[in-house]
Amino acid sequence: MTENSAALPLAGKVAIVTGAGRGLGRAYALRLASLGADVVASDINLDSARDWNEELTADSVQAEVETLGRRSIAVQADMSNPEDVARLFDDTKAAFGRLDILVNNAGGAIARDSGPLATQTSQSDYDLLMDANLRSCLLACQAAARLMNGGGSIINVTSQTAVSTLPGGPLAIYGAAKAGVTVLTRCLAAELGPQGIRVNAIAPGIIMTSRVAAQAAERGLGTNAQAEGLPLRRLGQVEDCAGVIEFLARDLSQYVTGQVICADGGAVLNAS
Repeated sequence: MTENSAALPLAGKVAIVTGAGRGLGRAYALRLASLGADVVASDINLDSARDWNEELTADSVQAEVETLGRRSIAVQADMSNPEDVARLFDDTKAAFGRLDILVNNAGGAIARDSGPLATQTSQSDYDLLMDANLRSCLLACQAAARLMNGGGSIINVTSQTAVSTLPGGPLAIYGAAKAGVTVLTRCLAAELGPQGIRVNAIAPGIIMTSRVAAQAAERGLGTNAQAEGLPLRRLGQVEDCAGVIEFLARDLSQYVTGQVICADGGAVLNAS
């Protein structure tokens, strides 16, 4: 191993990160770039960091990646829309000619007109949550499988809510969609393994992104009680999850597939 390959283990690799405009997705994009990967930053709103007063070190996530010495393009895309997904992967192929890493980060608990409980969920919010979290993941995985020639790493993002039930049962349909991502991850790992494509997932707990911090009081997230209730006695930071993404993207995990790694401070140990 050369000194450069040790410092930049992803040099020559190309990664797509969806939902890269802010928060966890931005952290994933910058971590992969710091390891040498060229990065395609995709988001339905590429300026979303500004919506939550998240400070960037350059004008955009694309510019931040380029500041690290990597090549980058930005593609605005709704990952639940097949035409947008096709355009994202076509643009990636045109710009870089290959794809080695996909981080399926787009999605979220984004119900608009109903409550968080299963019995409160409207049909429109059910469709929205399933489209944003499960449909988007499937469409991107299908496109990645076609573009990854000679192997690669697909990293899906599920959630603590897909692994354990929150007290009282909130985020029910979001959790169900993310549980679907978990099953999809394992099925794809079995299907794509013979092609040299590894498929794994990360399940974050409460991570103090700019959005969570801004909505903490309103949504009851990020409280001292929640932190003290965790075995590690603290809430997560974006870099805690970026480290898991690094592991799954690198050859450190070359014999790992079909797995879901919980990055939740031990929250699943207290599962009801």
